[in-house]
Amino acid sequence: MHAEMAVHFLPRPDWGTHSNKEKRMSWKHSLVAVGVASALLLTGCSTSSPGETATGPALTIAKPDGAIATESNNPWVGDSSALKLGYVNTIFEPLAFVNVIADKPVTPWLATEIAWADDYKSVTVTARDGVKWNDGEDFTAADIAFTFKLLRDNPAIETGGLGIVDAVVDGNKVTISFENSVFVKQDKVLEKFIVPEHIWKDVADVTTETNPNPVGTGPYVLTSFSSQSVQLDLRTDGYWGGDLAVPTLYFVSYNDNTSLTTALANGDADWAQGFIPDIENAYLSKDPDNLYWAPAGLGVDALWFNTTNKPFNDVALRQAMNLIVDRDQHREIAREGSVPPLTSVTGLPTPAGDAYIGADYQGKDYTVDVDGAKAILEDAGYTWNGDDKLIDPSGTQVTFTLQVPQGWSDYVTGITLIAEEVKAIGIDATVDTPDVDTWWANKGTGNFQAILHWTDTGLTPWDIYSDVMDGARVLPIGEQSEQYNFGRFDDPEVTAALKDYANATDDGARADALAIIQKAFIEQAVALPIGTRPFIGEFNTRNYVGWPSDDDPYAVPEPTRPQMLLVLTKLKAA
Repeated sequence: MHAEMAVHFLPRPDWGTHSNKEKRMSWKHSLVAVGVASALLLTGCSTSSPGETATGPALTIAKPDGAIATESNNPWVGDSSALKLGYVNTIFEPLAFVNVIADKPVTPWLATEIAWADDYKSVTVTARDGVKWNDGEDFTAADIAFTFKLLRDNPAIETGGLGIVDAVVDGNKVTISFENSVFVKQDKVLEKFIVPEHIWKDVADVTTETNPNPVGTGPYVLTSFSSQSVQLDLRTDGYWGGDLAVPTLYFVSYNDNTSLTTALANGDADWAQGFIPDIENAYLSKDPDNLYWAPAGLGVDALWFNTTNKPFNDVALRQAMNLIVDRDQHREIAREGSVPPLTSVTGLPTPAGDAYIGADYQGKDYTVDVDGAKAILEDAGYTWNGDDKLIDPSGTQVTFTLQVPQGWSDYVTGITLIAEEVKAIGIDATVDTPDVDTWWANKGTGNFQAILHWTDTGLTPWDIYSDVMDGARVLPIGEQSEQYNFGRFDDPEVTAALKDYANATDDGARADALAIIQKAFIEQAVALPIGTRPFIGEFNTRNYVGWPSDDDPYAVPEPTRPQMLLVLTKLKAA
């Protein structure tokens, strides 16, 4: 069993009663609001001793990203095949799982006890006994300390900006200290993958290591890799967490959302996180065992601008764009009404973000206002030529390119809608759909003008705002960034306010910092929230039951997140 955090959290209300059909395609609106506690103590124990090897059917996990290119099992580098496809989550394990959609958010894992300091500048964790790496070596507290020191010494793989100072071992306990409070980053700390010291201490460059024979504490081992599929099988030496029902996992990648939908509908794929157009007819109605769950949290899809170059280095143009983008149209057409509406000008999903909307912005919603957009541009010195094309103050016609990966049909539709909408203010925009690898590299190095991308979802709004505006995340153009702020926005006042929010020890100080942050987010329009970003999961109960749901929201349903492993441990034969 796994005991959970003994602390009170505030659940958010559901959105009313659902019909049977709605229960099969629903989202849960809940927010975990964390209070400061002097020490949060968690305890847990393994579920059972190893038993017989499972003999059930394999489970196929799928994505719509095109052909699998090269193999990399690096647990930190964002473009590794292990991270992109999600199988990293079955090999490596974190200290704990943090659930951002429910009121029981922490499940201890490799740590059996977790105690935070009053100021959240350190945490002491107790290493679980009886855990072995899949090469037979014992897992110890030293591995935890080594992992956090490795992250500290290699900022390129420490994408959470944790500011790790040290990790000190005392018997089976490790105290990890940080430069500042990590109150808003508790999930980022606890869900770091722990790696074996005896393997990684000899790696020359952790940023380029492909890790061909991954050694982890997880229940699965990598069996085969090809451009068609990746196979993982249950360990034969026993897993500390007990017996799992699924013996084999296949990870595959289809060319686009359409082919992924077909595979899910006919049973070739079992579990995915992908947008499905007309989901009721295309997927749910094909089999009563087909399910879809999309619980909401504090995360959004956003139109990100490169603020270092024309045309989006001009705040006036960004502000005008904010009045042109039609969020309702995006929800109804690009997402086919399958996600909650995004209304507040703060960019925070409601009702999850209601408690964080500043007094000045209560009741203020996004609207489409073409005349208002034109007025902003005129005041900034823009004009229109005889063909009604927008001309910037330097006399150059305003054009730009929107990028998203090919095959991501909802994103492609989303930027196509935006390209059409900006014609109302005289802009010709181009839609570019490169392959996933090219797009990933472009957004990381800043080789774009505008992209559609998501934010992290966290316990507070800090993740949304920091992802977009935090100067502490800025890397030079051309340097690959895996730590958000892809648009390279850098305002010292905003960066300081984000730091103040993260380090605050009371609600009043956090509210003061949030007021500065929210004002800048709205006025600077560094990125435009386009729609809510629930955690999407498609799965079926043909062979296995125990999936998360509104009734049991123990984990997010996306198979590319660390909680994927928690789901696998809960599944039972149907």
